[in-house]
Amino acid sequence: MTRLHVISAATRPTSSGRPLAEWVTGLAREHGAFEVTPVDLAEIALPFLDEPEYASSGIYAHQHTLEWSALVDSADAFVFVLPMYNGSFTAPFKNAIDFLYREWQGKPVGLVSYSAGPSGGAPAAEMLLPVLTRLGMLPAERSVAIPGISALIGPEGFEAPEGLAGRLAGVLDDVAALAKEPASA
Repeated sequence: MTRLHVISAATRPTSSGRPLAEWVTGLAREHGAFEVTPVDLAEIALPFLDEPEYASSGIYAHQHTLEWSALVDSADAFVFVLPMYNGSFTAPFKNAIDFLYREWQGKPVGLVSYSAGPSGGAPAAEMLLPVLTRLGMLPAERSVAIPGISALIGPEGFEAPEGLAGRLAGVLDDVAALAKEPASA
């Protein structure tokens, strides 16, 4: 079974991303193709990149990097649940990506973006794609963008609009298919 990490990329304490990531985690578990681990980037609490060596060297001096490396390395695939701030993905998320190199390579990734506005964070996901492909990750063909996130968070958590579960299932199907493909030599 594919080990999937659902990473909530928001670090703001009151982020709408946490309830959304919980919902994504639940649907990924129901999907049946994955052993799912939720990962909250705020709980990881990485400092700004402080390693003396390049990430591509794989030489890590700090315990937080060793732990982050082991966590990312333990996954076969990812779903990133990412907010859009000022038209892009967040600096803490880019920082978390930049800490590592080899650990990301060849792994499928699905994107679920969100924003308070009408774009649903799609521009952030689009800006992230070149970074992911540069790392050698395998982005899913489909993605999900969720506009007006604030109105979708209620007392019971994330309240998905009609049809969203089906769209997320498509992203999960893409990630599962990519995870089954043999790695290119």
